[in-house]
Amino acid sequence: MNHPNSFPKSEHLCGDKRIGQLFTQGDAFIAYPLRVVYLIAPKKDVEFASVMVSVPKKRFKRAVKRNRLKRLMREAYRLNKQPLVALLKENDLQLHIAFNYVSDDELDFVAVDKKMKVALQRLIDKIITVAPVSMPPTDSLASGTDL
Repeated sequence: MNHPNSFPKSEHLCGDKRIGQLFTQGDAFIAYPLRVVYLIAPKKDVEFASVMVSVPKKRFKRAVKRNRLKRLMREAYRLNKQPLVALLKENDLQLHIAFNYVSDDELDFVAVDKKMKVALQRLIDKIITVAPVSMPPTDSLASGTDL
């Protein structure tokens, strides 16, 4: 069994058919500087979430900068994916995600991590609307207020 914070090869989204299906049938939103394309489906594969990251060569000519930004995005996802994966397991759903970096500026890890948390929370909200669950939203737990 993998550590909950790991990001094994089996969680990487690969294959022309899957990626093509994601971009043709999937929905998208922007949590600047990330554009998130996602496709929610019934569980078929071993992993609950398959992820790909990309940084355009048009905006960052040097491969060193592109690779660094991809590394930052993968690390931010790896550290913050547990609530998303738990929700997918609970609803027996599968999620394909593409994180595209759309900014012209190279941001540091703190900024990328903050925006990755925003993007993952929006994905959780979208999954809850698709498959309602009995658990309360994470925002009400964080505020500590009782009704």
